[in-house]
Amino acid sequence: MSPFIPDHAGATVHPSPNHGPRVGKGEAGPDMIILHYTGMPTEEGAIDWLCRPESEVSSHYVVRENGEILQLVPESRRAWHAGKSFWAGETDINSRSIGIEIANPGHPGGLPPFADRQIEALIELCRDCVDRWAIQPERVLAHSDVAPVRKVDPGERFPWDRLFRAGVGHWVEPAPVTGGRFFQRGDCGPPVEALQSMLSLYGYRTEITGEFSDAMAGDIEAFQRHFRQERVDGVADASTIETLHRLLSGLSRYA
Repeated sequence: MSPFIPDHAGATVHPSPNHGPRVGKGEAGPDMIILHYTGMPTEEGAIDWLCRPESEVSSHYVVRENGEILQLVPESRRAWHAGKSFWAGETDINSRSIGIEIANPGHPGGLPPFADRQIEALIELCRDCVDRWAIQPERVLAHSDVAPVRKVDPGERFPWDRLFRAGVGHWVEPAPVTGGRFFQRGDCGPPVEALQSMLSLYGYRTEITGEFSDAMAGDIEAFQRHFRQERVDGVADASTIETLHRLLSGLSRYA
């Protein structure tokens, strides 16, 4: 692919050939941001892979550990980062989103902390994208949110609270982890159905069946990985349910 003018003033163009046209509702431009970690031992290896035609993967941006931002694909194009995914009724997340890879070895590398300079650069990039595309806070999401079970990035050590304090994303202070009633795999009944409805209303692809299935446990884990990071176990305890309720109460589309 030929060089292009970066959409973000702080980015350096590093073209990837792996992209296509935005289709359907995405033709109007992105209305979501999806955050990933690269999950590879080195950032150079990850960047190389995202730019190889045979990989058939890419992202719009890579944020390096030192805070340098590379733009691989123009925002007007559909990068190949989310794969099979879903959010709030949409299944072609690639056409609707800006994909940002954050250089970090991820769970395979022990999930080390994200560098301060890297997060500062990411915040600047996200704020710019949010402002230019009028992206709603609750549509700044983790890869694990839109592809539970299949993906776990950017992981439970990602500082979503720090992004929120800087004006990026949707967040509430999670309810404390305590004892009390909980729901888990195998449970059935109206309370489980009500919880499924809450997850679905927020955006997850949770089927409303009244049965706490393996798939539902995966959705709970994804939710916890983003919003209640202290314990990620797929069990819907009082802390998880209360945190979800608080988030639903603050959704911008219902404000």
